[in-house]
Amino acid sequence: MEEVYEVEKTFDKIDFSQSPFPKGEYEECRFINCDLSNADLSGSSFSECSFLGCNLNMANLVKTAFTDVKFRDSKMLGLQFGNCNPFRFAVDFENCILNHSSFYNTKLKKALFKNSNLHEVDFTSCDLSEATFDNCDLALATFQSAILEKANFLTAYNYSIDPEMNKIKKARFSQMGIAGLLDKYDIEIEP
Repeated sequence: MEEVYEVEKTFDKIDFSQSPFPKGEYEECRFINCDLSNADLSGSSFSECSFLGCNLNMANLVKTAFTDVKFRDSKMLGLQFGNCNPFRFAVDFENCILNHSSFYNTKLKKALFKNSNLHEVDFTSCDLSEATFDNCDLALATFQSAILEKANFLTAYNYSIDPEMNKIKKARFSQMGIAGLLDKYDIEIEP
């Protein structure tokens, strides 16, 4: 199958779960209310694209390139971002459901996670330097051997981060969120 090259194209309400996703390069494209659940996006390249109101649950991301890609109001359960092409990988998420996804060993410097659910997300060995978790639910998310220097967790909640297992220098936490840094000690903190 021949690869496509699309620039500044809008894909609106297309169900790619029923027909194969056309592999290729997509620049400055918009995907609006598309169903990409279980779609094979492997090997495709997305640069300065946006996914708005899309369903990307369980999509295949092997060697997929995301450069300056924004995801808004999208369902993204069980995605393996660690399988993506690491070259110039840059993504932002707002109002997304990323539960059970994995960013294992990815570079997410200055990434934005805003108003999103990140339940049981794996951030093992990630570089999250200067990343922002604005009003995000990080229940049971895994942070191990992660670089969290200068990351902003001021409005994040339900996280459990072991300061001895992660680099957290100059990371920002709210006073109410400090309990999430002490979980392993099984102590009670009272207001």
